[in-house]
Amino acid sequence: MRITPRRLAIGMSLWAPNLFSGIRVRRFSQDWTHATVELHVNVLTRNYVKTAFGGSMSAMTDPYFFMLVMHQLGRDYVVWDTRGEIEFVKPGRGVLTAEFDVSREKADELRVRAAGGSKVLEWFETVITDSGGDTVARVRREVYVREKKRVTASRG
Repeated sequence: MRITPRRLAIGMSLWAPNLFSGIRVRRFSQDWTHATVELHVNVLTRNYVKTAFGGSMSAMTDPYFFMLVMHQLGRDYVVWDTRGEIEFVKPGRGVLTAEFDVSREKADELRVRAAGGSKVLEWFETVITDSGGDTVARVRREVYVREKKRVTASRG
């Protein structure tokens, strides 16, 4: 069974770490260039002062850039999420949203840079917003890309 953007969004929303953290994947675009993720702040996902728990906000941004890159590049590449940074701007309440974008041009650039087995590290950025559109946090995630050794060896 081939993974489709819709199936992945449903599966990621039902995956226990996301399900019990109030994280819902609203959609992956058909061309794997965009994803939308929400965090529902409630009694299980808030901190001591009743605002969004920072760990939940970090978790809601964890795998999505690497997934978009991975699906665009295909099976000939190793793609990982290597590290992240989050700057909390204001308390998060209600439903928080993060939008992830990896253009076709960026994926093509990563493919070229990773040719021949070169290790590529690329930072991606997004913001987490509340229902009023205010920025709650700024997030950076670093993605690792490398062409798989079997592909590099077959060219040599």
